[in-house]
Amino acid sequence: MIENYVTSWKDGMAFESEISGHKVLVDASDTFGGQDKGPRPKPLLITALTGCTGMDVVSILKKMQVTVDSFDIKTEAEITEEHPKTYTKMHLIYEFTGKALDKNKIAKAVKLSQDKYCGVSALYEKALELSYEIKINEK
Repeated sequence: MIENYVTSWKDGMAFESEISGHKVLVDASDTFGGQDKGPRPKPLLITALTGCTGMDVVSILKKMQVTVDSFDIKTEAEITEEHPKTYTKMHLIYEFTGKALDKNKIAKAVKLSQDKYCGVSALYEKALELSYEIKINEK
């Protein structure tokens, strides 16, 4: 299967992509000739990862009938100093808050996402060190 996408230069350093009918604008800061009209491209790699695994986990927990009050994924990313600047490590911290949460089911949902379902995780694991931990906050 081949997917096609188009990214168009708008002006200055700004580019706009259309993804599934949604427009995403990226830009550089004024230091690098941009106007700060949107996020930088590299951090969107983290958004792709956390969005992918987050959707997996929510879907799996719903099937397991686990209800959480809140769910955040924090990312610690290590990037090289020299060009091309690339991420070398990403550590995800899955944080769940709720009442009487089933820690085993949560751990299973995260593991299934990381090991089986999240295509972004699978891709990134080929290019960098990817790790995670789970924090559960009981209400």
